[in-house]
Amino acid sequence: MNLNEQKHKMVETIRLYNSKGWSPATSTNYSFKDLEENIWVSRSGVDKSEFSENDFITVNLEGIPTGQFVGVKPSAETLIHCVIYSLFSSVGVILHSHSVNPVVLSLKASDHVEFKGFEIQKGFAGCETHESLVSVPVFENSQDMNEFAAWMKERSSELTFHCFIIKGHGTYAWGKNLFEAKRHLETLEYLCYCMLME
Repeated sequence: MNLNEQKHKMVETIRLYNSKGWSPATSTNYSFKDLEENIWVSRSGVDKSEFSENDFITVNLEGIPTGQFVGVKPSAETLIHCVIYSLFSSVGVILHSHSVNPVVLSLKASDHVEFKGFEIQKGFAGCETHESLVSVPVFENSQDMNEFAAWMKERSSELTFHCFIIKGHGTYAWGKNLFEAKRHLETLEYLCYCMLME
């Protein structure tokens, strides 16, 4: 898939998730790696219902805009994306959601949420049966991205299911490609909904 196709598919997904109410008030951020391993992230303050291919900018692994985008403001949480890419070399796409269900569930949790017995758990790569215990990390919210990056690195061994929740904030999920990242995000969303309905 060439760069234009990658951008187009990402835009379709961003607008779809916005239509579900998962990115209110210009919130959420998204990224992908192109075929040359460049990191493309959403720029800050864009209404996700109007997000376009021109709203992605390139950054380095420190989250600093590069090339023609020097001086353009990336999403405030760009460093989170960069840490995920540095921790897991196979990651090609990262999706972020502010959907209600994980946010509410996170407020009832300590440092993780657990799921067991749900068929949809097999949506997570590496989970082969509903009988497995799925533990998803819950991080405290922080406006200090360097502090948050340090927490992620400290708990990297817990990121087994390709996602995490930030308390009172939202979810991050990733995958080798857009298809896998969507599957992980939507699996987590469904599981959180089920837990709240219990």
